[in-house]
Amino acid sequence: MLQGRAEEIRAVEALLADARTGTSGVLVLRGEPGLGKSALLEYAAQAADGVTVLRGAGVETEVELPFAALHLLLRPALDRLDTLPEPQAVALRGAFGLAPLGQTDKFLVGLATLSLLAELAENRPLLAVVDDAQWFDQASASALLFAARRLHSEGVALLIAARDDQAAFPTSGLPELRLGGLVRDDAELLLNDGLPAHLREQVLAEAGGNPLALIELSKAAGAGELELAGPLPLTDRLLDAFAGQIQRMPDPTRKMLAVAAAEDTGALGIVLAASGTLTIPADALEPAELAGLAKVTGGVLRFRHPLLRSAAYHSISSAQRRAIHQALAGAVSDDRRAWHLALAATGPDEEIAGALEQSAERAGARLGYAAMATAYERSAQLSADPGQLARRLAAAALAAKEAGQGRRAADLSERAAHQTTDPVTLARLSDVRAAVAYDEGSPRGAARFLVDGATHVAEADPRTAARMLMAAAHNIWAAGDPALAAEASRLLDRLGLPADDSLVSLTRGVALVYGGDLESGYPMVDGFLRQASTSGVPAQMMAANLTFICGRLDQAVELTTAIAAGCRAEGRIRLLPFALNHLAYTQVVIGHHRDARDNGEEGLQLALDTGQPHAATGLRGQLAWLAAVEGDEERCRPLAESALAFAVSHNAPAVALLPIWALAMLDLTQGRDQAALDRLQARPAGSSHFGTRFVVDEVEAAVRLGTPDRVRESMELAERWTDLSGEDWANALIARCHGLLRDSEADFARALDLHKLAPQPYEQARTRLAYGEWLRRRRRKAEARPHLREAHEAFERLNARPWADRAAAELRAAGEVTPTRRRVDPGAALTAQELQVVRLAATGATNRDIAAHLLLSPRTIGQHLYKAFPKLGISSRTELARLDLDRL
Repeated sequence: MLQGRAEEIRAVEALLADARTGTSGVLVLRGEPGLGKSALLEYAAQAADGVTVLRGAGVETEVELPFAALHLLLRPALDRLDTLPEPQAVALRGAFGLAPLGQTDKFLVGLATLSLLAELAENRPLLAVVDDAQWFDQASASALLFAARRLHSEGVALLIAARDDQAAFPTSGLPELRLGGLVRDDAELLLNDGLPAHLREQVLAEAGGNPLALIELSKAAGAGELELAGPLPLTDRLLDAFAGQIQRMPDPTRKMLAVAAAEDTGALGIVLAASGTLTIPADALEPAELAGLAKVTGGVLRFRHPLLRSAAYHSISSAQRRAIHQALAGAVSDDRRAWHLALAATGPDEEIAGALEQSAERAGARLGYAAMATAYERSAQLSADPGQLARRLAAAALAAKEAGQGRRAADLSERAAHQTTDPVTLARLSDVRAAVAYDEGSPRGAARFLVDGATHVAEADPRTAARMLMAAAHNIWAAGDPALAAEASRLLDRLGLPADDSLVSLTRGVALVYGGDLESGYPMVDGFLRQASTSGVPAQMMAANLTFICGRLDQAVELTTAIAAGCRAEGRIRLLPFALNHLAYTQVVIGHHRDARDNGEEGLQLALDTGQPHAATGLRGQLAWLAAVEGDEERCRPLAESALAFAVSHNAPAVALLPIWALAMLDLTQGRDQAALDRLQARPAGSSHFGTRFVVDEVEAAVRLGTPDRVRESMELAERWTDLSGEDWANALIARCHGLLRDSEADFARALDLHKLAPQPYEQARTRLAYGEWLRRRRRKAEARPHLREAHEAFERLNARPWADRAAAELRAAGEVTPTRRRVDPGAALTAQELQVVRLAATGATNRDIAAHLLLSPRTIGQHLYKAFPKLGISSRTELARLDLDRL
């Protein structure tokens, strides 16, 4: 039994018990060095009867080798790679350098990790123990955490030990257990029996209940090797204690231990080869083994504790360390050779810089973008030529951006910009900084960088400048910055491109629409959209944005569906949250609320997992609006307020539109018409498709308050946009507004006719409700009842509870005492994920196919089906054919 760790042991045993019942779980053990994290991992491995055990650990000197830690963990399972879906197997082989890797998404390696862990747990539970996770290379950490957040029903127990530094291994959202120091009674049991009483008290005070410190400091103090007085941090105390043990070794032994500490793999052959170069005798390791400082197992030399490794490395002079790295460079090849040479360098060296650049490119080819950035950055530091230095810093910035290290990418870009005057390089750097600013939710910053970049490259490459100004237009609108819009327009004029150039026309059209000149800008955007190529996900993403500007809902549905499917098929996991954001918004507009919620929730989780706050904010706004429509204030308000706070803190007015709309909808459904109107009229100004969507709620609130004049300006703008678009759905909404404002039955009737041409179940129900209320108020109750009844049934199907209640109250007032209630839909009991799984299963897709599509494991898919079938009243996949799944 581990001393004083009863609570922690219970947590570990509960994790194992869950795995044995087929339930997966994750537990992260946090704490400073020496608190017993490794001992708890060992206890778990020993207690794992009937469970397959997989072990891995981070190595301090491997933090710049992409996927090194993940390879160490999964190496025993690589013979199962052929069981994975082909894209995942290719991604994992490429990441581990086992095969060439084409263009793919780094998060696909995380999905492959999940699938491989699930495969290992297919026949018996699996315990994966990971030690020293704070030293995982960034690529490995990203992949493992992506997999960890998707473990559900595979029978996998993942136990991770890491030091307190969250930045080194960020586990936000995963269960954590922080280890504290032992209480005094338990601490005293670990002290050296022969320690004098006065030293016992000093050690107890210095150790603070840290088990390793209690053991090592008492040994060192008893031997007279350690002075305990003074304010040194505990880790430094332990390093001193370990240093004392190393100093007792013969000089050749100390040097060989330093060689072993500098070698990342611990391979004995490499350590001996480098030691031979330094004339260290081969038997120099023996005293260290006898003293228990290190041991050799399976040809690998391992230190008793990572801090002992650090003590060995720092116990020699910097000159000796450089000599060791030089010797190690002669014993290894490729990336390790390049890094050892870099650590041995004392100044600029173009040969070493070139070797590191090659290492960077190899890392990038394996999706190790963080390692790529580090290698390029170090390569830049070793560059003798200023031009090479700037180029390599720029490459480091691009790699850091791909790694999701936004701040680092921005810093590297700024440093590179100070080292070059090349306009093309400066434009590329501006692109990187703009992308970082956008990801962080600062459209104003993104627009500023894009306009600056376009300025740099305007003469050398005017089309690139036009492309950057096109991207800037969206950000300028989101930021609400007319001065920057004017600057971008003047620059576009100076590019000298033909006025009818498609890119120039589109850029100008987007800027004009967002600036309020609809009549001039809309035809330019619409003309481009009608001729635009939509081959490939990037082109589809741009076209989807344009369909929203132009209100082309049919085209938006087609494009956003294709984008999400393309992202899944091509493994573009990092882009998938944006694709799901577009798709969910389209489904909100056309009234497919449940699908919108399912896609929104999946997209939000992915955005959080992949570190994309901007995408998360948009998805929160949509989910908040759906919650408001359903009358779920408890869910709506936190989502909307979180999104709104993000928009305000990042000075992004347009980003605030959706959460403002959501809160206004909540007010409207709760009868707070004044609050709803005030919110909607305080929204950021400007023309967009949002205006037509919002104006219907604005008009309803104003009419109910008896203040229709307050919406005159909003209506005029919405009418101009609708006239230009000619879309039936938009004309239906405007007609309903006219019915309310003009008290006009003809306009209500026209709205209902137009809804038939462009079905929108939610909006159509709102129109029927408004018309039914209008008829009832004129005592035409018999005519009102059919409209109110259909509205009530539609709201019931949509789970729009406040609206259904309002329609029911109107029906009662119209003389229908008991509104007809919709038959309970068996699909209503399904969770969002169960519904997705059932719909995919109905197409004939296997569990493995569905798992790859939804970024889950096959076992989790099976569990979802197991739970879904009884809710649907069926018992097998074949019975899915008789269900109307489109209505679920």
